Amino acid sequence: MITNTLLIKLKDQKNIDQAKSTLLSMKGNIDVLRDVQVEKNIRPGPSAYDILLVTHFSSIEDMNAYLIHPFHVEVSKYIAGVVETSASVCYEK
Repeated sequence: MITNTLLIKLKDQKNIDQAKSTLLSMKGNIDVLRDVQVEKNIRPGPSAYDILLVTHFSSIEDMNAYLIHPFHVEVSKYIAGVVETSASVCYEK
């Protein structure tokens, strides 16, 4: 199984709930996405990120298909407009 994590720091804190909702909307709309989890940071600070996105895939090929899936592309466009910075880690278990 492939797990991809994405830490997201938003430009404006008022966008946290909408960003979380938008990310969660991928569940059930992208066939290769086995699971999606979105968590809001409860301990903000200068070096903290606002949201953690965790996605799971059966294979790296499925993850690559997810990245170009039209639903994911639309979600990415929204996130790109509200994100200040992000960091990711992808691993196989």
